[in-house]
Amino acid sequence: MTYRQRLSLLILIDSCIVLTAIFFSRFLVNATFNVITFSIVLSSLVILLSHHFFSFLFHLYKKAWEYASVGEVISILKAVTFSILVAAFVQQLVIYEIQFRLLAVTWLLNMSLIGGSRFGWRMFRDLYLIRADNKKRTLIVGAGSAGAMVARQLNKNNEAELLPVGFIDDDEKKHKLDILGIPVIGGIVDIEARVKELEIENIVIAIPSLSKKELNTIFLECAKTKAKTQILPLLEDLMTGKVLVNQFRDVQVEDLLGREPVELDIESISENITNKVVLVTGAGGSIGSEICRQISGFNPRQLVLLGHGENSIYSIEMELKETFKHSLIEFVPVIADLQDEKKMLHVMSTYQPDTVYHAAAHKHVPLMEANPEEAVKNNLIGTMNTAKAASWNGIKTFVMISTDKAVNPTSVMGATKRLSEMFIQYMDSESETKFVTVRFGNVLGSRGSVIPLFKRQIEKGGPVTVTHPEMIRYFMTIPEASRLVLQAGSLAKGGEIFVLDMGEPVKIVDLAKNLIKLSGNSIEEIGIEFTGMRPGEKLFEELLKEDEVHEQQIYPKIYIGKTSELLLKEIEDIISTYSNLDKEEIRARLLAIANHKVIPEPRLSVSV
Repeated sequence: MTYRQRLSLLILIDSCIVLTAIFFSRFLVNATFNVITFSIVLSSLVILLSHHFFSFLFHLYKKAWEYASVGEVISILKAVTFSILVAAFVQQLVIYEIQFRLLAVTWLLNMSLIGGSRFGWRMFRDLYLIRADNKKRTLIVGAGSAGAMVARQLNKNNEAELLPVGFIDDDEKKHKLDILGIPVIGGIVDIEARVKELEIENIVIAIPSLSKKELNTIFLECAKTKAKTQILPLLEDLMTGKVLVNQFRDVQVEDLLGREPVELDIESISENITNKVVLVTGAGGSIGSEICRQISGFNPRQLVLLGHGENSIYSIEMELKETFKHSLIEFVPVIADLQDEKKMLHVMSTYQPDTVYHAAAHKHVPLMEANPEEAVKNNLIGTMNTAKAASWNGIKTFVMISTDKAVNPTSVMGATKRLSEMFIQYMDSESETKFVTVRFGNVLGSRGSVIPLFKRQIEKGGPVTVTHPEMIRYFMTIPEASRLVLQAGSLAKGGEIFVLDMGEPVKIVDLAKNLIKLSGNSIEEIGIEFTGMRPGEKLFEELLKEDEVHEQQIYPKIYIGKTSELLLKEIEDIISTYSNLDKEEIRARLLAIANHKVIPEPRLSVSV
């Protein structure tokens, strides 16, 4: 109904109730059918007019009664009580007598009938209009304030697809209680049994304070069922209004890492970025683009987006301009090849960045095994060109992104990154620029990671291919990796290799199983196929060699590695000769140098 129609209907209903109530009160109080007297007619008119006045005053006719609660009851109480008080005043003024029993009964009837008319509509809506047969029976994990809020929103929303039928909570004090008419039917260990018993189709995890380890535990119980598992949106998204409380998101593999993300020292990062010029190489890549997003949140004066692929650089430029359209940040796209030494010198000279984040690299292990010369050109020579250009132009800080594959490398990609680390540490000893390296493990969802591959295989119906049942890796999210890079820039004194405490490594086969379950499929339906290890791969990765480890954290969850020998002469030799070598010779020399199997002559050693 329109507001005018709704208002007219409510005035008509209330008028009938008010008039009926006082005449019926006369019948009850005096036990007579002679209800039409001067005092009754006068009182009825006074109550009628004053009720409508106070109803408008307390916005009684503007309430959405399908969502009625305590606030609406208070409004009814005020309107009814004040109208009765006015009637009492008029009785005393005109007939010199207040009919207390008559007015008391009238007050009770008005409260009951007016309140009943409103709440009757809500009950009818909840029982017959909302609880449609096509709604999915839903179990809510968490009977706290968030769970109750979810249940209330689902019950209110006529278009919601989910129908809450039970709560799960480990607090035994809540067991067998009803919350909003929905029973608390057990703890986390009871999920599997309750899903079968109540024919649950959806599970919603509604505990915002959950740690990732606790979420993992709950998800493992949910995964034993065929019900789809979802989770409450992030609290910051709810508070900022990005999403509604009933817009649940699917549980992502990132949620199941089993450790908490690194917290940033915002103040120290701001000092390095806010109102400064920052350059990011590989700005269009998965890591580089996220670094750009994080940097933009600190309001640099100018952000230079450097990359080789024009499409990816255009995409990140457009995204940042749209996201930060109200800021004063100048976004500068630059198409450049790291192998072009003159171009890199020109870029550094033109923009004079305060900090350079070097994220550009070839990182796909099997591809670099097949094309080792390209790994040398892009990962090693490209890094050297960029670092030299930064040093010659007096850049304050240079942060290079490395990988755990650079530790005891068995692949061309890992070897080139290890040699790049050596060169960066050498440059720190020769330059006023602070050169540092950030080393972390596999990044979930980045280009070339196993997650997108597994998702595509699941979408096609499987099987999911895993190289080896015992292969394990450290994992982190793209935003987490990017935060570590920014934090390293603020902590840099020069020459360090920063390493994130990445918690416990994850078996790739377990990751595959979780992704299959998260997609709503069973492992039997999709299947897992072991294909054997590919060239250059290891069963497990390390973040630091034994002789590199500093046990003390310099920042929560961030370690610093010790400096090892820097084989500068060997690096120069491989660069000068690689174009004359075949693929196997390049690979063999890279791995020999990176693993210190060639005796350096002379040896260079730098201390942090």
